[in-house]
Amino acid sequence: MKTNFFRFTLGLCAFSAAAGGASAQNEPAGLPRLNRFIELMEARQPAFGVFSSIVSTRNGAAMAGSGLDFVIVDLEHSPFDLYRLEGYLLGMVNKAEILKKGNLQPRVVPFIRVPAAGREHLQFVIKQVLDLGPMGLLVPHVDTAEDARAMVQASRFPQLLGAADFEPAGQRGIGYGWAARYWGVSGSEYAERADLWPLDRKGELVLWLMIETKAAVDNCLEIARTPGIGGLFLGPSDLAFSLGVPLGDPSVEKATEKVLAACQQTDVPLGTLCSAGDVERRLAQGFRFLAVGGDSGPSGSVTEAVRKGRAFKVK
Repeated sequence: MKTNFFRFTLGLCAFSAAAGGASAQNEPAGLPRLNRFIELMEARQPAFGVFSSIVSTRNGAAMAGSGLDFVIVDLEHSPFDLYRLEGYLLGMVNKAEILKKGNLQPRVVPFIRVPAAGREHLQFVIKQVLDLGPMGLLVPHVDTAEDARAMVQASRFPQLLGAADFEPAGQRGIGYGWAARYWGVSGSEYAERADLWPLDRKGELVLWLMIETKAAVDNCLEIARTPGIGGLFLGPSDLAFSLGVPLGDPSVEKATEKVLAACQQTDVPLGTLCSAGDVERRLAQGFRFLAVGGDSGPSGSVTEAVRKGRAFKVK
């Protein structure tokens, strides 16, 4: 009975965005961290996800039950609508899963690709997105170490004086009430845990920066060395355009190898978008997380069913 009551309490806690506030201080020691992607990286296990451009509450629920490790909600090439994003994130809350697992960790980690390029240094976009409660960010078009540092600072709260991880000094504004409620923790707990991993080893936020221009490739080692970066994400299509060559040109792969070497030297996880046929090759190269598709069209099983149906001939 005590176990069931404890699980029920945790379920209410995690669903606080819809049912009221709660505090993670009620959780006993030893439960897993909130951000499962970090667990996978620390265990040297690969992670798989998709880009999601249908920003709706029900699609958030579908992605939460997809069996993926992460989902990237794309606000760069979809309308930048924070109310839709708020609904999407709420849709990802699964009370039955919380009760079954007995902890607050979501199975699928929500990352948000913001619309503002890293080279623009627009802090308000990052602040408003983080205040809705996602556990990861993907920032496009980060070309220099200066851009990278600016994105780290925009994603962090200011730290206490004397903190070992004070730098890069956080500049995120304080307004975390909804984010804390969404995570199912108190405000003070959110303020402590909503920091960037691996700069803060107890942090639950992950910042990915996109490498998708010639300048970014040229500066990739300096970008990867920026404290607070949780991963780089290589954008093959934009990179090909930036290099002035078609996608699949050998120069794109040569640039990819340079970014891989920089990430291996700095132990920064590297991800990219790839097809099913390239998954094993990319993992063998050293990529540690992969986006393997999107939600903008029929699933593979639907496509295969239609293909078989059209090929069928009645005898």
